[in-house]
Amino acid sequence: FTCSVDVSSGWSYQWYKDNNELLLSGASSSFTLAASDKGSYSCKASRGQKTSTVQSNNIQLDVKEIPVPVLHNATQWLDVFPTERVELSCGMKGSSGWIFTWFRNKNLIKANSSVLIENDGTKLSITAASTSHRGNYSCSGALKGRSVNSKLSKEVTLDIYDTKPRVTLVQNPDDSLMHTADSVSFHCHINVSSGWSYLWYKNDSPFKAGHHYNISSAGLADTGSYKCQVKRGASFQSDKSEAAKLTIEERPEAAIILLTRWADVFSTDSLLLKCNVKDSALSWNYTWFKENEQVDLPLSEEHKVTPQDDPDQSRYTCKGTRNERPFYSVTSDSYRTKNLLLKRRILLAISGCIFFGIIAVFIGCIALRIFRKPASDFEKTEDDNLFNRAQVKDFTDSPCPLVEYIKDADLNPSPKEGEENDVISSETTLIPKPSPEDQAVTTNSHESTENGGGMMSFQH
Repeated sequence: FTCSVDVSSGWSYQWYKDNNELLLSGASSSFTLAASDKGSYSCKASRGQKTSTVQSNNIQLDVKEIPVPVLHNATQWLDVFPTERVELSCGMKGSSGWIFTWFRNKNLIKANSSVLIENDGTKLSITAASTSHRGNYSCSGALKGRSVNSKLSKEVTLDIYDTKPRVTLVQNPDDSLMHTADSVSFHCHINVSSGWSYLWYKNDSPFKAGHHYNISSAGLADTGSYKCQVKRGASFQSDKSEAAKLTIEERPEAAIILLTRWADVFSTDSLLLKCNVKDSALSWNYTWFKENEQVDLPLSEEHKVTPQDDPDQSRYTCKGTRNERPFYSVTSDSYRTKNLLLKRRILLAISGCIFFGIIAVFIGCIALRIFRKPASDFEKTEDDNLFNRAQVKDFTDSPCPLVEYIKDADLNPSPKEGEENDVISSETTLIPKPSPEDQAVTTNSHESTENGGGMMSFQH
């Protein structure tokens, strides 16, 4: 502080803090401040014993503690791996205008190719970490334009691992062969550090998932080789895990077979069902269901259905079970036993009637052919010689008695007929021309007459 009087000279000065005189003298006073120096300062000048000035104006002095810088790790983790990037920041809370200096293990850090420091020292970046960067980091601040230096910040320990992290892929359950509808989960495990994001691969093709990858109902498309790796920051990645190979096969299917034969339908009132797992050489136990409710029976492949046990004739299904993979089969299609015996009996009866009817007709035809009486030789000879050529020729040469009869009747009508003709003559009568068939009949009649066979002409 400086205290002065504008007139004359030979003055001496007294100093006051909060109106309390200080043990200071001289026109100016300099001292290094402490927090206790906060207060209101003034001065007064005097010359001799009787002359003095009034007390000067007050100057209020506010003294603050020098702030301590705060060091932050911008990358959120302090255990890092080789080649990983690290960022640290240093700042004064509630104050500005500072320039910061960095220290590792209390030794000054200078910028180089792998360590970058911003101009005001607010950020320190390690572009590719190595074991040489291990240590306790701190920083201090200096106020621009003033001789004010802060204390060192609290230290932050940076740990650098010797190698990249090892990632383990855990499969649960760990069977390499599974079946459709099975569930399986994969867990990408890393036991060091934090801040990881996870990358997944199936047959080396990436797909998105988190810490876990779950398959609730496996399908054939889920067959493949699975890997994972971890990543954090902009570019750091671990090596890929060992592959977990998973094969998904179709789950065996169960089917119900009816063991009751057709020949047994008339001798039994029960049906015997068998549960069979298709195309499987494995040993199975079997569970039966009636209307989707489990039947409380021994784990047998056969199940007998009787009218007493099942009067409603329900729907039945079954499936195979094992203590090893595959633990169970696909449930069979439902099998309805309703009126099956009756339907078979009716079908067999109808089929039997049709079969024996065909046999009876066949036997009758054979018997008729065997026991039929053949025609006599005499009848055959007479039929063969009934019309021979000579007789036909003689018949065509002789006059027809019927023709002669018609002519005589026309030429010599009786008196009665003449009267009738007179009556009818006024009417016109059309006589149709004989057809070829009628002529053929006439010819046959002539032939029969020639043979003395029966047609005779009688004239009245």
